Amino acid sequence: MSVSTSKSLFFIFLTVLIDVIGLGIIIPVMPKLIEELIGGTLSDASRYGGLLMFCYALTQFFFASVLGNLSDRFGRRPILLISLLGFSINYLLMGLAPTILWLFIGRFIAGITGASYTVAAAFIADISSQEKKAQNFGLLGAAFGLGFIVGPLLGGLLGHYGARIPFYAAAILSFLNFLYGYFLIPESLQKDNRRPFKWKNANPVGAFKQLAKYPHLKQLFFCIFLINVSAHAVQSTWSYYTMERYQWDERMVGISLGFVGALVALVQAGLIRIIIPKLGLEKSILIGSGLYMISMPLMGLAFAPWLIFLAIVPYVFAGIAGPAIQSLISNETPSNEQGQIQGGLTSIISLTAIIGPPVMSWLFAHFTDKKEALYLPGAPFYLGFILTAISFIIACFFFKNKKKR
Repeated sequence: MSVSTSKSLFFIFLTVLIDVIGLGIIIPVMPKLIEELIGGTLSDASRYGGLLMFCYALTQFFFASVLGNLSDRFGRRPILLISLLGFSINYLLMGLAPTILWLFIGRFIAGITGASYTVAAAFIADISSQEKKAQNFGLLGAAFGLGFIVGPLLGGLLGHYGARIPFYAAAILSFLNFLYGYFLIPESLQKDNRRPFKWKNANPVGAFKQLAKYPHLKQLFFCIFLINVSAHAVQSTWSYYTMERYQWDERMVGISLGFVGALVALVQAGLIRIIIPKLGLEKSILIGSGLYMISMPLMGLAFAPWLIFLAIVPYVFAGIAGPAIQSLISNETPSNEQGQIQGGLTSIISLTAIIGPPVMSWLFAHFTDKKEALYLPGAPFYLGFILTAISFIIACFFFKNKKKR
C-alpha cells in the first residue's frame, strides 16, 4: 500500500470516527430527554425513539442517492463536508429542543445531509485495489466500533450533568470534524472517473434500477436488507431494553455500548483483515450470517446482565458478513459507478431503517406495556432471529446457484 493511500485511509477513518463519537454520545441520554419532553413512561419514549429513527431514515432514503450521485459528479470531499456540517446543526437543535417537534426537525436535517457513510465508502472504493477492498471497508466498521467505545462512555458520563449536555458536545465534535475535513481531507475521485449528474439515477427508484443491472447479486441485496432490519432489534431498542430489563442508568448503558464498540473495533480493525482473506468472501458471508442467526435469540433470552454481555460476542463477530458482501458487490461494479452503487446500498440500508425502528420499538413498547397480558421485552430479538435465519438460507442458495453458473 502506498504512503498516500495509507494517509487517505487514515483521513477517512478519523472523519468517520469523530462522526460516530458524536452519534454515540447522545444514545445513552435519548430515552431520558424524550421522557422529559413528552412527560411519559419508558415504553412511551421508545415509541418516539423509533419514530425519530424512522424520520431520519426516511429522509436519508430519498437523499442518499442524490448525494452519492453528486459525489460521482463533483467529488467526495465537498459532499462529505456538507454532511458533517448538517450533523452539527442537527445536534445543536436537539440540545436546544423545547418540544419533541424540535427533535424531529433535527433528525430531518441530519437525514438530508447524512451521507457520510455513503461517501466514505465510495472514497475507500476509489483508492483501494480489489484485493484490499474488503479489508479497507472493514475500517469503516472499525471507526464505528471505536466511536461507540468513546461516544457512549462520554455520553453516559456527561448525562449525569443533564440530558442535553451530550447533544452540545456532539454538535461541537461534528463541527470540529467539519473543520478537520475542510483543511485535511484530500479528494479521492480523479476527474477522468467523474460522470454527469442525472436526476433519473439520483432517487431511490433510480438507485434500485441501477442495482437491478446486477440481477445475479439480487439475493445478496436481499440479505443486506434482512440483516439490517434485524439489526434494529439491537440498535433501536438497546437503551430502552437494558433500562427496562436490568434497571440500568445512562452510565451503565454507556458502559455496555462501550463494550460493544470495543468488540466491533477488534473485529473490524484487526480480525477482519485476517479472517476474510483466509476464509474467502463466501465463507465469511455464510459464517457471519449464521452468527447473526445464533446471537439474536440469545439476547432476547438474556435474563441477567452477564448473559447480554455474553450474547453480544457472536453478534459482533457476525459483522464479518457486511464488509464481505459489500466487497463482493463492489468488485462487480465499474470504477466510475462506485458512488452510485454505494448510494444504492445506502438506500437499501435506509429503507431497512425506515422499517426496522418503528417495528422493533413497537414490539418493545407493546410487550412492556403494563396494560398488556404478556410481558416479553425480548420480542424484537426473536423477530431478528427469524429475519436472520431467512437471510442465512438465501445466502446458502446464492452460493449454491453461483457454483452452477
